[in-house]
Amino acid sequence: MNGTWEFRLDQGEWTTIPVPSHWVLEGHGKPAYTNVRYPFAIDPPHPPDENPIGDYRLTFDAADAFLDGAVLRFDGIESAAEIRLNGQLLGTTRGSRLTHEFAADLRATGNVLEVRVAQFSDASYLEDQDMWWLPGIFRDVDLVATPAGGLRDVFAVADFDPGARTGTVTIRTSAPARLRIPELGVDRDVHDSVVPVGTVDPWSAETPRLYAATVSTDVEEISLRLGFRRVEVRDSVLTLNGNPIQFRGVNRHEHHPERGRVVSLADARAELELMKRHHVNAVRTSHYPPAPGFLDLTDELGFYVILECDLETHGFVEVGWRGNPSDDPAWQGAYLDRMQRTVHRDKNHASVVIWSLGNESGTGTNLEAMAAWTRAFDPSRLIHYEHDWASTYVDLYSRMYASHEEVKQIGEEVLTPPPFDATPAELHRRALPFIQCEYAHAMGNGPGGLEEYQDLFDRYPRLAGGFIWEWVEHGLAVTTDGRREIRYGGDFGEDVHDGNFVTDGLVSADREVRPGLTALAHWYAPVRIEVTGSTIRIRNRYDHRDLGHVTFRWRTESADGVLDVPPAAPGRTVEVPLPPRASGPLVTVEAVADDEHVLGSGQLTRFAPTARPAPTTLPDRAAFDPASMRLRTLGGLALDGPMVSLWRAPTDNDRYPGWDEPDLPPYAERWTEAGIDRLRTRLVSADEVDGALRTVHRSAPPGRDFAVDSEFRWHQVSPDALLLDVVVTPRGPWPVEWARLGLDLVVPGAPAGLDWSGLGPGPAYPDLAAGVRYGSWHAEAAELSTPYVRPQESGARRGVRSAVVTTSAGQLRVTVVGEDEIAVTVSPWSRALIASTLHHHELVADGRTYVSLDLAQSGVGTAACGPGVLQRYRLPARLARVSLLLEASAV
Repeated sequence: MNGTWEFRLDQGEWTTIPVPSHWVLEGHGKPAYTNVRYPFAIDPPHPPDENPIGDYRLTFDAADAFLDGAVLRFDGIESAAEIRLNGQLLGTTRGSRLTHEFAADLRATGNVLEVRVAQFSDASYLEDQDMWWLPGIFRDVDLVATPAGGLRDVFAVADFDPGARTGTVTIRTSAPARLRIPELGVDRDVHDSVVPVGTVDPWSAETPRLYAATVSTDVEEISLRLGFRRVEVRDSVLTLNGNPIQFRGVNRHEHHPERGRVVSLADARAELELMKRHHVNAVRTSHYPPAPGFLDLTDELGFYVILECDLETHGFVEVGWRGNPSDDPAWQGAYLDRMQRTVHRDKNHASVVIWSLGNESGTGTNLEAMAAWTRAFDPSRLIHYEHDWASTYVDLYSRMYASHEEVKQIGEEVLTPPPFDATPAELHRRALPFIQCEYAHAMGNGPGGLEEYQDLFDRYPRLAGGFIWEWVEHGLAVTTDGRREIRYGGDFGEDVHDGNFVTDGLVSADREVRPGLTALAHWYAPVRIEVTGSTIRIRNRYDHRDLGHVTFRWRTESADGVLDVPPAAPGRTVEVPLPPRASGPLVTVEAVADDEHVLGSGQLTRFAPTARPAPTTLPDRAAFDPASMRLRTLGGLALDGPMVSLWRAPTDNDRYPGWDEPDLPPYAERWTEAGIDRLRTRLVSADEVDGALRTVHRSAPPGRDFAVDSEFRWHQVSPDALLLDVVVTPRGPWPVEWARLGLDLVVPGAPAGLDWSGLGPGPAYPDLAAGVRYGSWHAEAAELSTPYVRPQESGARRGVRSAVVTTSAGQLRVTVVGEDEIAVTVSPWSRALIASTLHHHELVADGRTYVSLDLAQSGVGTAACGPGVLQRYRLPARLARVSLLLEASAV
């Protein structure tokens, strides 16, 4: 039934609209984004008077097969609808992301289907899910023939006995039927039956084995794909098929930059394949059931799914949870209806291992009723809900954004006997596995702290992993004067909105990989490799699969080969010797699957210190500004710098207070208060010492008495090269940690690229440093920064020993002398411009290149929602020194 329908808004003129779609993205009204706050008054169950109403109309003919019985199926209508067929009211819908079906009495020609959709309804109080409010018929509409004597319902549970390695199908059908599983030789009558099927290969995310099955009557046949698996809790450990498992997951909203929540099956497959390439093994369908075809893909490709009910009442937190429907008996029917629709639609999918009651809906008896019905109907799966930490009616102890220290405590809690006065509820919670259903908020440049979380998940068996918030940024694309722009909350004139909080993902709205996903892939990788001077340690991090399918390759600059590695069992570590030919400064070892997918890597570095060049003459003072003694020219290339800098353009995480420091303002505000974004530098002295030109500078914020002193010693190495020794010393009581400690230069001409030896190919920060590796790299101009929707600090290449910055005016080469490494950032925009610009498409380059050579950097953390920068990654005021060889040439 998808296609072009007639449409009118608020009883205006009839026009046409594609179905599925959202009318606000088709020129009828505007979208709006809120995170927590409802965009209308909290007055349940009443919707606001300002409530757009969309009328849809479709005229169609019906083939003979539909005249003896048919069902109209709507997979998604936001927010509520009345359905009429040939003038008769078939019923109404509640539950925007839930399937609704209506018996349809059709005629052969001229059927008229009318759907009236309200943007807001009583149901909107249950659908406050941190996303765009996007009304309309946005999922498929189907007409399904239902012959008399057919099957109205089938529920098949494919259980796996890990001890006997056998399978059993427990099946309930709405009418007597026949079950056939050709591959297992099963062909028998069923109705409410238990069918042993003998030895089977179990289903898991690592080995998603499916068996084709049919359930049929004389007039109808239904196809199923059965995956045999058993999910259990054993001694507070989450297991699948008898083995402990760990969720390496992401939260996934459905989003497309042009089509909103209209996501094609092809786009969904591409998303899941991208997840697989980055070692994601689990998806939480935040915060509603996905389009139905998505679960066929997770069954096939192999993902553990926490399937979440279409429920969130988070906006009631704004009024202290007064009137929250979760504890109001008048709403219990609506809660149960939502859960029942969720379970019935998706109960036959192997990948669905956990039912989730919803998200951030407070506590109350209606949630308990949902859990009770679900457990009685489907005891084969676990039940999840995070917002009630007592966890009395669920099978997992779930939290959001718990700190590393608290996660550690939760992991250790079960290692000692419970206190003698523990209540039954406390004993129940202690017996549950723990997951972080949301952690490491991936907003902008981040998330930091991934390594520390993964270390905890690996260390404590109770910790079953977690789900990053979130997979995709929800930016909406708009074309203005031929230019495509990505917009966020407030950009469509909303008076209630939450800004760019909607752009928080591991991939952009266009599914471009952000640096956070690259880092996450390292920690989620199924193979961990550690290369030492004599051995290679290989750890199999699969839960069910050995390493027999993996090839281990090593390489240096001059040699390569394949390692002979035994097929380590799940969770085991093996060691093999480092081949004698694997010598030299850099050895790389990779685990590669049959499809050339890299499953893990490790490196051994043995870099020799860079020799210090011999000075030739004293530098010519004419190359320096006479007032400031900043370098003005080298090798015919105009320069301005270096200047000491302590600030970065605030990241999204810098603009929020970390949950670990709720009484302190965000870093960005602290930096502004301290004035490190506007340092003033004066020349203290300039003289000649030991054959070098020594300049001493003091940099301090206006109105403050703390400062940093920098001593530069310049040595001429050749006409086009200077050796610079730098010592930076903090002075006074610094009240704030620094964002970075860097030397900034401005080079003429637009940036044309960067070549470097160091970590790459992408950017990294101290707590976001995984997924990059040592080598020689090149980045084009467009790759020098990450195009976050709201501009912010990005693009730092770490571990740099040498770099060449190319601009349209020439080249600047930087070589680090000795054993030190630096971080290099190259940008066409100044930090002041980046910090003051609200959208990436609004950045305007001034034709110069801004270069930063950072001796130290702060981490990025996850303060936008969760802990800030961990102490080990912070940058307090500190002494630093470095020696750099600067070489330049003009075009």
